[in-house]
Amino acid sequence: MMMGIACLLLAYIAGSFPSGLVIGKAIYHTDPRDYGSHNTGATNAYRVFGAAGGLAVLILDVAKGMLGVYLGQVAASAMAMPEDQRIYLMVLGGCVALVGHSCSIFLKFKGGKGVATGLGIILFLAPWETLIVFAIWCAIVAATRIVSLGSIVAAVLVPVLMYFFDEPLPLTIFGLIAAVLVVVRHKDNIIRLMQGRELKVERIKKN
Repeated sequence: MMMGIACLLLAYIAGSFPSGLVIGKAIYHTDPRDYGSHNTGATNAYRVFGAAGGLAVLILDVAKGMLGVYLGQVAASAMAMPEDQRIYLMVLGGCVALVGHSCSIFLKFKGGKGVATGLGIILFLAPWETLIVFAIWCAIVAATRIVSLGSIVAAVLVPVLMYFFDEPLPLTIFGLIAAVLVVVRHKDNIIRLMQGRELKVERIKKN
């Protein structure tokens, strides 16, 4: 039991790791929260640091989600759970990492919107659905240059695809909860989209 709790605690700490802030401070000597959309996510990292910085943040944030699921799997193994029940702790580990990303202990319980970390979770648990969702996200962003729109549409499609691919119920429920979380976290973006004021994914000039 203690091993399982320790793994879930590690999942939260891993999810809390502020990738954008660490890369910005360590490599670019810049706090991404001072520019653009004022957050530490991969999209704003691209605006502030360029393609290399944005990609590095994206990879790290995706890795946090995958690590959370893996730690949930380790916890299930440590607790000798039956194979058909381990999905519950794997999903829980991913959820804990997602909470860490959105409510980071290193950022005074603030954080990102969870899209990249959520992508890492479903990439580990449902790779085929992830490929479809990512392709749709790419198409929307390429056509509109608006990442938030692609993220919202992709998030809503996740539980739909999981249902049609007949994934285990815990995974489908997770997809639904994650979709709701992403939409709620993007409420300000939705308002700006409706008003035609949403930021596009493009480099910004720092003063």
